[in-house]
Amino acid sequence: MTDTITIPGYRAGTWVVDPTHTEVGFSVRHLMIAKVRGKFEKFEATFVTAENPLESSVTAKAEVASVNTNEPNRDNHLRTGDFFEAAQFPFIEFVSTGVRADGDDFKIDGDLTIKGTTKPVTFDFEFSGFQTDPYGNYKAGATATAKIKREDWGLTYNAALEGGGVLIGSEVTITIEIEAALQA
Repeated sequence: MTDTITIPGYRAGTWVVDPTHTEVGFSVRHLMIAKVRGKFEKFEATFVTAENPLESSVTAKAEVASVNTNEPNRDNHLRTGDFFEAAQFPFIEFVSTGVRADGDDFKIDGDLTIKGTTKPVTFDFEFSGFQTDPYGNYKAGATATAKIKREDWGLTYNAALEGGGVLIGSEVTITIEIEAALQA
């Protein structure tokens, strides 16, 4: 492994996510037969890219009350103490602790805090590329994914099903589609 890697179009600096072109989403099994998908409507993230990409960092947070699964009753339930307890823990936060090369992609290690509990998690990070938009802004695109067990963060609500199994799966897939702009 080399100490420095090269990424075509890469620029060092501070990047801020563009909320109109970024989505912070998740999916989890429902009734053991399907997946429910949701997203957080309000979030922010800043990437600080170093000259050496492996020395870069990211901080991010999502507003729990902005959860949206396209079902208002479920969204309201997710905001309660059964799940996120949004009034007491208004944000989900991520702070990176390291970046590793993984073939042409990367792994971003960090601390994920949900409902007052902080645990390590690794996101698979795939660059989509770089481009200048029609307004002269230099943009980067990427996809970040991670799988977590929700119970590890105190999200333990569930119900047994008559036919066997449980209402909500344990594994949650987090998928973040990112477009970020380099700050001048």
